[in-house]
Amino acid sequence: SAARAVSFNEKLRTAHVGVGGMGSGDLGSIASHAKVEVAALCDVDAERLAAAQKRHPRAKTFRDYREMLATLGDSVDAVVVSTPDHTHAPAAMTALQLGKPVYCQKPLTHEVFEARQLRLVAEQKKVATQMGIQVHSSAVYRRAVAIVQSGVIGKVKQVHAWSSKNWGYDGGPFTNEPEAPPSVAWDLWLDTAALRPFARAYHPGGWRKFVDFGTGTLGDMGVHIFDTPYAALELTSPKWVRTTCRPPTGFGHPEKNKVEYEFPGTAHTTESLLWTWYDGAFAPPTDLQLPEGLRLPSQGALFLGEEAMMLLPHVGEAQLLPAEKFASYTRPDVPEGDHYHQWVDACFGEGQTSAGFQYAGPLTEALLLGVVANRFPGQTLAWDAENLAVTNVAEANALLRRTYRAGFEVEGL
Repeated sequence: SAARAVSFNEKLRTAHVGVGGMGSGDLGSIASHAKVEVAALCDVDAERLAAAQKRHPRAKTFRDYREMLATLGDSVDAVVVSTPDHTHAPAAMTALQLGKPVYCQKPLTHEVFEARQLRLVAEQKKVATQMGIQVHSSAVYRRAVAIVQSGVIGKVKQVHAWSSKNWGYDGGPFTNEPEAPPSVAWDLWLDTAALRPFARAYHPGGWRKFVDFGTGTLGDMGVHIFDTPYAALELTSPKWVRTTCRPPTGFGHPEKNKVEYEFPGTAHTTESLLWTWYDGAFAPPTDLQLPEGLRLPSQGALFLGEEAMMLLPHVGEAQLLPAEKFASYTRPDVPEGDHYHQWVDACFGEGQTSAGFQYAGPLTEALLLGVVANRFPGQTLAWDAENLAVTNVAEANALLRRTYRAGFEVEGL
């Protein structure tokens, strides 16, 4: 069903799935738009739900997003998803199937197949979508895109990107853990994931480290740090991906990780583009030939062009190198943007989102291929994007799409 047309003399009535942690920030940022009315709040953790309701006492509250969306129907206009990664696609797709615009936290999904499906259904439903990579709209990142696309560093041949954060876990499964706190509806937290006992390492916050719930450092930080090079160079799908990390455990993501990609060339790159990601103790990279005295930040990206280099700290102004070559260079003037308000405006039909699912889907697919490759270290996975398949390592295809737990199936996934 088509989304209800929202006219500009009305409020956009929002429903928020996940209101603790990042969800609390998302709630505040979207509610700060003058045309937004927070209509509903949902969280599996009653304590976090109560804290959010204090800020929005008129909002209806729920523990299960499926019940919320089924109950409220047309009394909600748009949905914000700020949950752990494994529930992004189920919640976002449930909203899309109802014709609701969706703002979804990053990375867009937990699996490659989910990212493809969200993009296709969002296009079909013709609703405003946005992935929560808020720095995408910041002036520093948009200025970096403009600098690269101006050609001042020449065609880009390589990108190096890194984060020294460690959203990995190299240990084994947990034992002797307590029951879930009374405030946490553990079955609903697991959602589509297989049943297992609660562990303090999962909730709140630590879920990013575990393969069934999160996407590791690559998914958590790579989605931000990949974003600017991906947008600036107008990249598509990689030809192949290869990782260097410890053997897979099937439980936690690697604590340190190096991922290499080759992308087809674009107007802004050489004939092909080599991209290398480093995280944990592999970051920042130590094997790059850099101008004398240059120290790399703990997170960022380095563009190697045929004429010059650009270093982009996360988050900070781009540095053009060698510095003497750009002593009189005038940087493009780019206004600051509000990523959250951009989505609200687009829900009213005013302007378009810059990180809608048509952009966020392919970016997330590329990232998550690196997460899949972590399970096959040292092997080059050849990628057929059109058919959504790894062509040379058959076992990898089983990791592109997971089976949802009985009772938590979602139409379109």
